[in-house]
Amino acid sequence: MEEPIVIISHKYRFIFIKTAKTAGTSLEVYLSRHCGDDDIVTPIYPHVDPHKARNYTGRWNPARELLNSHGHGILATVRQWIKGERFYNHIPARVARTRMKEDVWNSYYKFCIERNPWDKTLSHYHMLRKRSGGKLSFEEYLGKGNFCVNYPLYTDLGGGMLMDKIARYESLDEELEQIFKILGIPFKGALRVRAKSDTRKDRRPYQEVYTREQRETVDEAFSEEIAMHGYEY
Repeated sequence: MEEPIVIISHKYRFIFIKTAKTAGTSLEVYLSRHCGDDDIVTPIYPHVDPHKARNYTGRWNPARELLNSHGHGILATVRQWIKGERFYNHIPARVARTRMKEDVWNSYYKFCIERNPWDKTLSHYHMLRKRSGGKLSFEEYLGKGNFCVNYPLYTDLGGGMLMDKIARYESLDEELEQIFKILGIPFKGALRVRAKSDTRKDRRPYQEVYTREQRETVDEAFSEEIAMHGYEY
């Protein structure tokens, strides 16, 4: 999976957690243009103009994070603390929460984007296929089990929701219009940013692509997200 990004805007009082294959990079580029100089914006790899990363490095008190980890990711926390990697691209919300002031987490509006898992899986496959030079077949991809399961990024270790809003990729412009109205972010009805959107050439509806067995593989891999958001094939 590609890495998640985080934006913490003190100017507009929001926290954006980036998920995989949900137009997160396009939204990140858009938001970074409106964020203030003191806001926290993690980098995009590879860089996309006019995105500007800032204020994402530095040390923090890792005690709360280590106490709440239940043994998960302790070595990663220590390594990141030594390197000063306070916030990073695709950081889970449960980790980001421990690396900021409690009043910021509790009072800021927290949101992310989620996508129909069957469509999201095809988008993820085509990205990896391009990286393989066109050699990766869909069956090989499914067999590897390296799916872009996003829910651990916006839930706690017990599966509890950490976001105020999960926008639907399928109606993203309408969802963002509502969110940005709440936050006071300028918006003209569309992002008009298309970052990392040129990897999928086959634009058939996903229902025309999957065999029954392939669909069942995705059903199982994304069972939590399907149940959580009520997605239907």
